[in-house]
Parts: sequence; structure tokens; C-alpha cells
Amino acid sequence: MKKTIKLSLIAASVLALTACNQEAKQEQAPVKLETEVQQQAYGIGASVGNFLNKDLADKKELGIELDQALLIRGFEDALAGDAKIDEEKIREVLTALDTSVRTKQEQHAKVEAEKSQAEGEKYLADNAKKEGVTVTESGLQYEVITQGDGEMPVATDVVKVHYKGTLLDGTEFDSSYARNEPTTFPLNRVIAGWTEGLQLMPVGSKYKFTIPAELAYGDRDLGKIPANSTLVFEVELLEIQNEEQAAVAE
Repeated sequence: MKKTIKLSLIAASVLALTACNQEAKQEQAPVKLETEVQQQAYGIGASVGNFLNKDLADKKELGIELDQALLIRGFEDALAGDAKIDEEKIREVLTALDTSVRTKQEQHAKVEAEKSQAEGEKYLADNAKKEGVTVTESGLQYEVITQGDGEMPVATDVVKVHYKGTLLDGTEFDSSYARNEPTTFPLNRVIAGWTEGLQLMPVGSKYKFTIPAELAYGDRDLGKIPANSTLVFEVELLEIQNEEQAAVAE
């Protein structure tokens, strides 16, 4: 949701083209998109309009609602060369708006991070009591879905796996199964929960890992993965690769 002043200016201008009521829309001439130039012009408007739609929704979620009538009036006045405030004042008020948005974003992120932390701690405590769940010294929790009989990797190995990652509410944020392609990586270059957990697995195994935030991405907000998230992974260890195989995979 971090936007520049320039984008804010564009958004405010394009709102005048997108915030018309139904009656006004009915009076408009049909849109003609027959030539490439027409499509380009419409495409620019549609692209920025899509941005604006999300930008206004994000601001509203933070408690900032902009007066659309004034946005439209500002656009019309500027288009007519009769803006009621000069460019310096525009930069000043939009800078203040951006500062307000950032402050509210930080407050919102803090609340969400604290919420995720509390939910994770409760989930881990409840999950640890379930039959078949083992808790390691670090706090990693795992369940054996299928036990293989192959070799077990060490931290310096390159492994090939299939996996699915979800948040505690079941939201899937990543899956090699969905891409229909296993993933290969050095075991010491992933999150700590994976580095530890995969070393417990013989090749051919499939485990379920419940990974505390401190063994995952900690207090980083990665968009799909909120800060302080406890993560759940189903991981299938397909093979341990030798140096030659790893080089080909890269």
C-alpha cells in the first residue's frame, strides 16, 4: 500500500473518469476500441483505474475516506487551468496524506503482528497435545504422514521436495504441487524450520511441519505471509542430490 505522491496525483485525477454515477454513464457515447491508439488510450485509463480502485479501498480500510466530489472538482478545475490550490500546496497536502497513510499502516501492521503471534502460540500449544505430534527442542512440531526408508539429508545437502504451505486458517500461500513441479534447494538456505525438519526425514517420507514464527519468517510481513505467522507445511522428500545433479538443477 506504499504509494508515491506522483501516484496519488494520478489516482486523484483518474477518479474523475471512474466515479461517475449510473445516469451519467448512460449518457456517455459507446466506447470505441477499434484502433490500436484507441485501445492504448483506454488501456492507460483502465490500468490506472484498477490501481485507483485498490488504492481507495486500502485507504478506506485504514479509516481514510476521500471526498469523491472534491476529487472530481479538483480534476475538472485543473483541467480547465483554474485549480484552487497551487502545485506547492498540492505537494504539501499529498505529502501529509502519504504520511498519515504510512502511520496508519504501521499501526495496523503492529496490531496484526500481535494478533498473529497470539494465534500462533495458542495453535502450537493445542497442536502439541495431539497424538502423533512430536515437538523438538527448538519448538518445531512435526507429524509423520508417510515414513520412507532412504537416506537422511544433512544441512549441507541439496534436496528435491514437493510441498504445500498454508497459514493457520488454511490459506495456501505456496505449493509445488500446484505448479506440478518439485523444488530443489540447498538445505542450509531455507527457513530454519525446514533446515531442521528435513534432516529428520528419510528420502521417500512425507511429514507435516508446524513451524513457529521464529523458525520461519519472524516479524517480517511478506504480504501473503503476515508478520509473526506460524506456518504449516506438508513436505515430501523426493531425493538428496549429488553435486552434479544440483548443478544441472541450477
